[in-house]
Amino acid sequence: MAIDTMNNDKNTFLSNKVTIADYRNIEKAKDKQAIAEFIFSRFTERYIEPFEKQSPKNKHGFSLMAVSCLMVEALMSFRLGYNDTNGRSQACFEDFFKTANHFSDFKESAGDFYRNVRCGILHQAESTGGWRIWRKGPLFDKANLIVNATEFMARLKAYLKDYQTELEKSDWDSIIWHNFRKKMHSIIKNCKGK
Repeated sequence: MAIDTMNNDKNTFLSNKVTIADYRNIEKAKDKQAIAEFIFSRFTERYIEPFEKQSPKNKHGFSLMAVSCLMVEALMSFRLGYNDTNGRSQACFEDFFKTANHFSDFKESAGDFYRNVRCGILHQAESTGGWRIWRKGPLFDKANLIVNATEFMARLKAYLKDYQTELEKSDWDSIIWHNFRKKMHSIIKNCKGK
């Protein structure tokens, strides 16, 4: 039996309001603003707003950092046009910290952050190498290896907003848009399965 791809496209949501069919239409129209708003919404509603809507006493720095690390890698896959980050995760973090002005505090510690925060939390449910996760203080206390997860996520949201603005202002045929569309086509393909 054949799969009805048109109905699948109309019923598969890429964000709360945008289906695959919607995305295809705004991409066909080259509506940069609508696409940029869509990507901002996709990330904020899935990853940022659940923490913003939570009471402070129910938030935990490790959850904030796990989600933030997921976002960093996903955002870099959009920026770099990666279908996935398999074998490139560390490079994604190093590139992110080298280029993201909001996170310049981590430029010299990108590899250590990747190993001890990203890999520690995502693979072992703990930070390693003496790194600690708090929800107060400066973004990064390098002397004591303390990351403020609340500030990290707030800056990540600002970075996402900057990415949205950069998409809106960039030419449709620019590398940022080429990479974005490549990643989106991969996401849509993943929605359809094999």
